[in-house]
Amino acid sequence: MRLALIIGGLLAIGFGIAVLVWPAKTAVAITGVLAFYAIIAGVVYASIGFLAKSHGTGSRVGHVLLGLLYVIAGAYAFASLEQSAAFLAVFITVMIGVMWIIEGFTALFTLGESGAKGVTIVFAIISVLAGVSLLSTPVWGAGFLWWLLGISLIVLGALNVFRAMSARNSR
Repeated sequence: MRLALIIGGLLAIGFGIAVLVWPAKTAVAITGVLAFYAIIAGVVYASIGFLAKSHGTGSRVGHVLLGLLYVIAGAYAFASLEQSAAFLAVFITVMIGVMWIIEGFTALFTLGESGAKGVTIVFAIISVLAGVSLLSTPVWGAGFLWWLLGISLIVLGALNVFRAMSARNSR
């Protein structure tokens, strides 16, 4: 357990440093990994469509088409990694903004069931304002979320390493 915490913590610290020191290169590298995954997933889906004789025609055609879409998306992402990374960052930021707005309104809808109405209202207001802020400036929001991710990884990774080092031997 201690070794897993140390390794995981050190990996988190390393990735957090990479995010803060080389933000664009790290984003491009992650996009490359996702593009590679998409191509592999596409080949798997297409293979299922071609090789799964027990599946119906609709299932087989669906698997082949899905596989084709994955391969095309992965190939496109590889062809323009920088643009794909920027699009991915803005897309995720917009999704988070929308989710925060919905989460805020959902909290207000459950206000009658809440034991802490004041805290729920404050949470809802902050959630909606944070969501609107991300949607109004998605590029800035993406940069801020990326920076926050890097710092979080370093802090949480260091805490895990500290936890592992200070844990008692359980032998």
